[in-house]
Parts: sequence; structure tokens; C-alpha cells
Amino acid sequence: MSEPEFTHLDQSGNAHMVDVGDKAVTRRRAIARAIITMNVATSQAIVSGALPKGDVLAVARIAGIQAAKRTSDLIPLCHPLMLSKVSVDLTVRDGAVDIEAIVETTGQTGVEMEALTACSVAALTLYDMCKSADKNMVIGEVALWEKSGGRSGDFRRQV
Repeated sequence: MSEPEFTHLDQSGNAHMVDVGDKAVTRRRAIARAIITMNVATSQAIVSGALPKGDVLAVARIAGIQAAKRTSDLIPLCHPLMLSKVSVDLTVRDGAVDIEAIVETTGQTGVEMEALTACSVAALTLYDMCKSADKNMVIGEVALWEKSGGRSGDFRRQV
């Protein structure tokens, strides 16, 4: 197995932003997922709207969308991208909320970081809004599930 190529390091080992100027403009899409686990009572309170901070799912969805749009402000070497689509879906089940973000663009670099950031910030927002009811929540399983477009081609997570 060959050594991985770290494209964000120059020949001297210094961090730099990758030049994507010569890359082809293609349609890019990424899907990321995360899970926040909690007490069953907390997930039931989310569904019933019984938490004091209101509609936590709507706020988490907006936070995730906003985070995808601001990823380059949070991750130092990410390129600012013109996103054509960001969706954040939250599914409540007993003891957990499943989060899925889909991000799309037409450009010279992918949107994996934007999808992962959307999931992460949506999960953090849920934690913030529910922490008065449940401090034992755990954010986990943040992962890229699919990506398409670009020179490296398509990817599907194998489980």
C-alpha cells in the first residue's frame, strides 16, 4: 500500500490551501450522517414539543444549513463554495435523533466537509437545546456516506 498524499501540505510540510484552479467544474454531491443519542424521555419531549426552547428540530435544521454555508469560515483550508443545495433531515426515534445532510454544488472541489459540518452543527444545536433535560446525550457516528463528482469519482460508505 502506498503512502497517502496529503494535498494540504507543501513540499516543506507547511499547510496551504490546495489550488483547484485547473480542476474541471463538475456537479458535486455529498451525504453525511450523524446520530445523537439521548434518554427516551428526551426524544419523546422533542416529538411532543415539550422542551422549553421550542421547536428544537427546526432550529437544528437551520443551524445545519447555516453551518454548511459557513464551512470555510470554520475549517481553515476549505474553499468557500457557492452551494446549490443544502438539506438537513432529522428523524427522531426512541432514544436518538438521526441526522442526514445532503449538500450539492457545481464547482472545482467537493462538498464533503460542508455535509459533515452541517451534521455536526445540527447535532451540537440539538445538544444545546436539550441539555437542560438530558446532559447524558452523546453525539456520534459522524461520517461521510456518499459523494459523487470530481476526479476521485464516486464513494459509498461500506458498513
